[in-house]
Amino acid sequence: MATAKNRARRSGARKRPLGLKVALVLLIALALIGWIYREPLYGYAETGAAVGARNTCACRYIAGRSLKDCKKDFEPKMEAVFLSDDPGTGTVTGYVPLIASESATFRKGYGCVLEPWRD
Repeated sequence: MATAKNRARRSGARKRPLGLKVALVLLIALALIGWIYREPLYGYAETGAAVGARNTCACRYIAGRSLKDCKKDFEPKMEAVFLSDDPGTGTVTGYVPLIASESATFRKGYGCVLEPWRD
């Protein structure tokens, strides 16, 4: 025969903390929003990475400025675009982590040229 104390202990063990439930609901909501807006988000990320790579390539290999100094030229709301530089090939890559990556290469006589976009 179970006492009231034992029943309370067992029912308490099955309850999940409120914070865990709230975190789960927020995670599901963020995943749903990401799924609904995936195409525009990907488009903005790809365009931002390409613009960042192209402009930084010109800044770096035509104007001769440092990568850190070139980042100052970014438009507002381009904070999610990160840059990497390969001085050996004259290539600058702009990327939004886990979403998009675009590269621009300096070519003598042509300036900085983006790699062809994939469909």
